[in-house]
Amino acid sequence: MTPATTTLRATAALITGVLALGMLAACTPQPEPAPTKTALFTSDQEAFKAAEETYRAYTDAVNATDLSEPDSIEPVYDLLINPAEAASRKNYSLYHAEKITRTGSSTFDTFTPVSFQNSLITVRLCIDVSEVELTNSAGDSVVPADRQDRQPIEIEMVEGKSPTGLVIRSNVVAKDFQC
Repeated sequence: MTPATTTLRATAALITGVLALGMLAACTPQPEPAPTKTALFTSDQEAFKAAEETYRAYTDAVNATDLSEPDSIEPVYDLLINPAEAASRKNYSLYHAEKITRTGSSTFDTFTPVSFQNSLITVRLCIDVSEVELTNSAGDSVVPADRQDRQPIEIEMVEGKSPTGLVIRSNVVAKDFQC
């Protein structure tokens, strides 16, 4: 065998190997493209409208609870995630243990959008609790004498499993917001 023949056979073998590898790669199934996550809302206005609907649903759920019936509180938890859910569970557990009853309903107004960034929606609103009375088992009010009838609250919401696509992540007093 001459050196030219050996080189020709080596080259042919190399080309055949590369072609075979290429054909095997062509037969390998391509991975399915990963779905692209789309934004839940197409505009700030749409996000804030959903936020207002979410908080209205939350207020309705809270107003429908019976503090003596723990199961009545479950619809409230469906609209919350931690840390708001943990705080709510702690409060309702305390109310139930202390046999606190509630009469009246709360409402909200002065819904003020603050921001919508990276799927986090922040709003401020005023909760009117002037009709809400909390009493102990002896029938005595446990509402602090200095409670404001309208309370400034800041709410943070994120994407979650609810009819509006949002759940409440935090619900705190807004110290720099006036009602």
